[in-house]
Amino acid sequence: MKHEMRLMLGFLAPLLLLGMNTLKAEDVVRLGNLKLAHFGAVGYIKEIAPKCGLKVEEHLFAKGPDIMQAMVAGELDVGATASEAAISGRASGVPIVVVAGFARGGARLLSRTDLNLKTVESLKSRKVGVTRGGIQEVLLVAELAQHNMTWSDQPGKDVQLIYLAYPDLNQALMQKNVDAIMQSEPYSSQALAQGWGSEMLKPYDTPIGEPIRTLVMTEKFYANKPVAQKFMQCFVLATKTFIDNPKIAENYVRDSIFKHQLTSEEFQAAIANSPYSYNITADHIQRTADTMFKYGIGKMSAPPVARDFVKTDLLDAAKKSLGVKP
Repeated sequence: MKHEMRLMLGFLAPLLLLGMNTLKAEDVVRLGNLKLAHFGAVGYIKEIAPKCGLKVEEHLFAKGPDIMQAMVAGELDVGATASEAAISGRASGVPIVVVAGFARGGARLLSRTDLNLKTVESLKSRKVGVTRGGIQEVLLVAELAQHNMTWSDQPGKDVQLIYLAYPDLNQALMQKNVDAIMQSEPYSSQALAQGWGSEMLKPYDTPIGEPIRTLVMTEKFYANKPVAQKFMQCFVLATKTFIDNPKIAENYVRDSIFKHQLTSEEFQAAIANSPYSYNITADHIQRTADTMFKYGIGKMSAPPVARDFVKTDLLDAAKKSLGVKP
């Protein structure tokens, strides 16, 4: 009887150990994100994270530079930002790497409907609202420079910049406190749909081209390849889900992120101007960094070298494993 018991225990021990390994705690990833329509697929990662063997804790911030500060403080592992925040952060010594690009575009120059402004030159002697430190500010000053116009947040230049948060820009335009705004999505689509903003242009004709939003990791997290790779798998799966199933994307963004304060038409218009994507290149980041340095955005002593911190090996492996085209 004792012999049989020993045999039984010997048989069960590996199974018990396997069960204990299966039940071990999931790897926790701290994610910084923004409340914007084209950041929705990044937010969706936390919903499917258990399938990837992860627990993702999402923290929302007002703007990209705030995410960089949280990464400096060691409070985040991964962040979703516009490229200018990643570039400024890296230039100031924040130990981060750019690992993917999750959305393209996402900006419009809008004017008050009663002013009928059509060209960048028509902004002369006008007040233009923009979010300080956002990619929209970079695009705005690049557009003004292309048209030989000057700018400042003080009176006296061709254009006076008024710095406001994304939601406050729409209010300022509606209340006629500014004449135009360079706005992100979905707020610019809301302004158009509700009739108190008119589109002047999409600012994609600067050296930056269509801006790409960046997914960044701390160097420490990136070096933890098993967990970083699992997170990247989850990112590609979430993005693929949103691209292949637009209704899932719409329902998640409208219901979970904007709590029914965004109509279907506004969502569709926003995503048409800021489609979900995967890819990023060192060339794009370098052009953005050089443009920022040229116009004094980010207060850099020199633009960082993009090839030193744009790392797409995790993305390439995740896309290949999930059958996503390069």
